[in-house]
Amino acid sequence: MKLRTRVRLLLATAATAALALTGFTAPAPASASILDIPPRGANDWSCKPDSAHPRPVVLVNGTFKLMAENWAALSPKLKDAGYCVFAFNYGKLETAPIPQAAAELKDFVEAVRGATGAAKVDIVGHSQGGMMPRYYVKFLGGADKVGDLVGIVPSNHGTTNPLAIPTGYTFCPACLDQRTGSDLLTKLNAGDETPAGPDYTVITTRHDEVVIPYTSALLSGPAEHLTNVVLQDKCPLDPFMHDQATKDPVVAQWVLNALSRTGPADPGFQPRCLG
Repeated sequence: MKLRTRVRLLLATAATAALALTGFTAPAPASASILDIPPRGANDWSCKPDSAHPRPVVLVNGTFKLMAENWAALSPKLKDAGYCVFAFNYGKLETAPIPQAAAELKDFVEAVRGATGAAKVDIVGHSQGGMMPRYYVKFLGGADKVGDLVGIVPSNHGTTNPLAIPTGYTFCPACLDQRTGSDLLTKLNAGDETPAGPDYTVITTRHDEVVIPYTSALLSGPAEHLTNVVLQDKCPLDPFMHDQATKDPVVAQWVLNALSRTGPADPGFQPRCLG
């Protein structure tokens, strides 16, 4: 985890230098940093949803992720498909306790709804970002504000990855919250895992090396409101693992399928497989 953090800081430094060389100035306040630069296609606050794409899409990062990198591939695809797209960084690189992160998501959703005039948003989240919005839906009044919740390799039932413990007790409370059997996940998964309101789509990979076992991503609920997708069930050779799952073209097809129809993703959908 510490190595990953150092790599991200190096990438941020390199990106800052590149922006300086090109003379590019981001449309953000003077106090903003490289952390505030959204992915391409996101955060056009003048965007208004149309009848074909009535709900704006809110992208929610995974732990330790910056929005510009996390959504570099998927954000422009959603924008090109006609959606208003919004992204944000939260919770000190997504390390803050899950309830705090969910409160930040609630505020961001309200800002998006206010700017676009939409009654509801769709949420697409990666890892923690696929699980944490469920807390917002279940406990913070989000059930009637979210149309679709699409989780990409979400930590819905936590992970047995041993790295969650040392990082959790040093600088990442969210990592402790994402351990299998944590108090947070016990509370979140008690009773109905898919509360009424949104439609739920879970997309996971058998090659997940972070959320262990990969099946802990999957949810229980009624088929009319929930679709669980394991990438290799339809594309056996799909190689994508956890970290770069948002950049998988097959994942993008599943996301677009879920957002474009009534209900969750079509379990009978056959994406175009890699190669």
